[in-house]
Amino acid sequence: MKFGVVLFPESNCGRDVLHVLRTVMKQEVVELWHKDTALPDFSVGDCLVLSDGFASRDNIGSEENTPFSPIINAVIDFANNGGYVLGICNGFQLLCEAGLLPGKLLKNESQKFICKNVHLKTMTNHTAITSQIDPDLVLKIPIAHEQGRYHAEETVVNEMDTNEQILFKYCDEHGVINTAANPNGTLANIAGICNKNRNVFGLMPKPERASEAILGNTDGRLLFDSLLTTAKVEMAAG
Repeated sequence: MKFGVVLFPESNCGRDVLHVLRTVMKQEVVELWHKDTALPDFSVGDCLVLSDGFASRDNIGSEENTPFSPIINAVIDFANNGGYVLGICNGFQLLCEAGLLPGKLLKNESQKFICKNVHLKTMTNHTAITSQIDPDLVLKIPIAHEQGRYHAEETVVNEMDTNEQILFKYCDEHGVINTAANPNGTLANIAGICNKNRNVFGLMPKPERASEAILGNTDGRLLFDSLLTTAKVEMAAG
């Protein structure tokens, strides 16, 4: 599997993703700039990552980056042809704005920037990014966002729930999903989702910040391990 990490102006977390994929996971990684118009030799079994963290603003919406980022069209084509796409934090926002994922991200209920560790419960094993995660294991992964409150129409959320498109929900340290464990007022405690075809993933927590023993937390690495394992199995199956 080859990874392409899409970097945007003022992105301050893209290098973290590059480090984890290259140095920790030992994977081939290509840096992609937001003004690139094409993807160099990527195939269906590969993965594009939309990096997160923007220094001057949290909202990188359609009025600013998307129309001026030609690579978004290439990302959409890649996803529509079955390639894996992962959007983290602001990258999750872009996937929603590009129509690759349903719903949108609103400002936190507190109207404040939140940076802290949160607990997550895995809601399905039927996706590449969650296939190897024990549903009984409570993950601890940090968040850092001001606009991370997921919202969608009730019918959309119900459909996602039925289709097992909800990847993670915020929970307490014991795995209980409740209002107290919801850090930003997000709908139904949703922390991450996927599309109907199960190849596009968006999440607000930052797994790249919890993927090394030196940081005292490797829970985030489980997501990358799952993706790599699933991709390897799919390639072997042809």
